[in-house]
Amino acid sequence: MRLFDPHIHMTSRTTDDYEAMYAAGVRALVEPAFWLGQPRTGVSSFTDYFDGLIGWERFRAAQFGIRHHCTIALNPKEANDPRCTPVLDVLPRYLAKDGVVAVGEVGYDSMTPAEDDAFARQLEMAKEHDLPVLVHTPHRDKLEGTKRTLAVVAESGIAPERVVVDHLNEVTVGLVKESGCWMGFSIYPDTKMDEQRMVAILREHGTEKMLVNSAADWGRSDPLKVHKTGLAMLDGGFPESDVDTVLWDNPVTFYGQSGRLVLDELPGFSAAKETFEGNSVLRGGRDEAVA
Repeated sequence: MRLFDPHIHMTSRTTDDYEAMYAAGVRALVEPAFWLGQPRTGVSSFTDYFDGLIGWERFRAAQFGIRHHCTIALNPKEANDPRCTPVLDVLPRYLAKDGVVAVGEVGYDSMTPAEDDAFARQLEMAKEHDLPVLVHTPHRDKLEGTKRTLAVVAESGIAPERVVVDHLNEVTVGLVKESGCWMGFSIYPDTKMDEQRMVAILREHGTEKMLVNSAADWGRSDPLKVHKTGLAMLDGGFPESDVDTVLWDNPVTFYGQSGRLVLDELPGFSAAKETFEGNSVLRGGRDEAVA
């Protein structure tokens, strides 16, 4: 299988994960900007992180044969912290960078006025920079959060085909499909969606505008869930062409709207001594006598 993971937080993963993903067929991914895991204390924490997404993490992925792209935003979880919101003034300089293929994750966590403001401002930035948008739907009160999300997207005037609404389930997928936006699904070991439920949704709603991701953030997760969903689709009777549509063509089409995807093939890991700003993914070689 040829796989593109359209939403995976590789900053939280190890090089073993990169190797396993490459072996499973992953050749490209998008890493959305997300929260730190603990409260940020200022804008410089964001800028160091954004620099890492467009620099070191892109380099690290390439050393393991995977093309890395990212999305940049103030995420909804941190939009409520006044120490974080000044980053909204810094975002435009990052939205112009190579490898940044969307504005995201934006949207709602607790549906507060501060989140309303950050969401609306970043939708405007997406229009100004001609970028698609990755929208996070809240984990609590998901149905109402999705309805409110779609209302804000419609009010912004951004074309729905330039928006993916993520973390959907059986209750919310129909609303998003009706809106004309793309539909995103995070496949997890314990929460959100699993592979079998995803197959059932694809059987009911079709493969058009569907994106399947493994998210893989700070909690228990599995960076091979896109691969496992592909296997479940095949086991469920979907032809290989449908698997290729959902797990490669769809993310390429959606993020391709940025004009910044790079999909040239890379070799898998070899002990190359390439560096990024003087740093390598290597940690010394084995002694020849020991090898």
